[in-house]
Amino acid sequence: MQNLSDIAVIALGGTIAMTPGGGGGVVPKLTADDLVAAVPGLGDVARIHASTFRQVPGAHLDLHDAVELAGEIERTLETCAGVVVTQGTDTIDEMAYALDLLVRSPRPVVVTGAMRNPTVAGADGPANLLAAVQTAASAAAVGLGCLVVLNDEIHAARLVVKGHTARPDAFVSPLGGPLGYVAEGLPRVLLRPMSAPVALPGDVAPRPVGLVTAVLGDDGSALRFAAERSEGVVVEAMGGGHVPPGVADAIGDVAPTRPVVLASRTHAGEILRNTYGFPGSERDLLDRGAVSAGWLNARKARVLLSLLLGAVAPADVPARLAAYLETATRQDPNPTASAAPDLESRRDG
Repeated sequence: MQNLSDIAVIALGGTIAMTPGGGGGVVPKLTADDLVAAVPGLGDVARIHASTFRQVPGAHLDLHDAVELAGEIERTLETCAGVVVTQGTDTIDEMAYALDLLVRSPRPVVVTGAMRNPTVAGADGPANLLAAVQTAASAAAVGLGCLVVLNDEIHAARLVVKGHTARPDAFVSPLGGPLGYVAEGLPRVLLRPMSAPVALPGDVAPRPVGLVTAVLGDDGSALRFAAERSEGVVVEAMGGGHVPPGVADAIGDVAPTRPVVLASRTHAGEILRNTYGFPGSERDLLDRGAVSAGWLNARKARVLLSLLLGAVAPADVPARLAAYLETATRQDPNPTASAAPDLESRRDG
């Protein structure tokens, strides 16, 4: 026991913590202590410090929870070697990405959950929690940013998405694949992502941001409606960044008043820059004032935009977003050397 690391398990609820409710179906009831107690051999991996932060479905979490959780994680990492967060899988890709932006410590932060609740055959929660703790206790996970571990796969929070509604292998990283895997209790990290800057202060106040998907025959009214009720809008465009003419006109009208970020509804690849030239093409929309989300999908772009708007003036958003995207993909042994001077990079651990 004296050689084991101290790992905190912070529970937020979700399927992993659900048991039958009085009205039918399952609801989040299990505490962090309950989850830890259900995993054989966990005490042989690390000294566990369990706490229950929330007890809600994943769909009930928001970015204010993420900001508060990031602060709790930073405080916890002052005394623990790593943190594991358990939560509902519905929002793991968004919450984990928010933590990737907000937590400055290089110590491992791993988010996990379950696709099958504890009352059904093949419940995956205990195995996922064990693999997450094994990863959080591994030196290989230091400095990777926030990770998502399910189904014995290790994913970068900035790349992972939930790609299926129910299967245990629901989580995938379409742009680059998982960073590694867990085999016989040993985390194997095969790929290391570039060190993206931490662009945000830990006490940032998230701002309201709309997300609108462009669809066949769209006239732009949904975008205009969303813009009236938000401080920024993410447009989930077709293909490489294309929309119908009505949406293009709406983007042109809205972009001078608040940031309009352009992402792709394909969820893989990046927004084009100079390929197409028709009205509503990526060149046209960028000329009208839209800001490219690059390789970020729309949900992650919304998280970043909401947090950026809580930290900087709207006019500064394009430069901040561009600096983040460029730094996170630069093939450069010192990725912070030419980043925007007001972006603070995650320290190597």
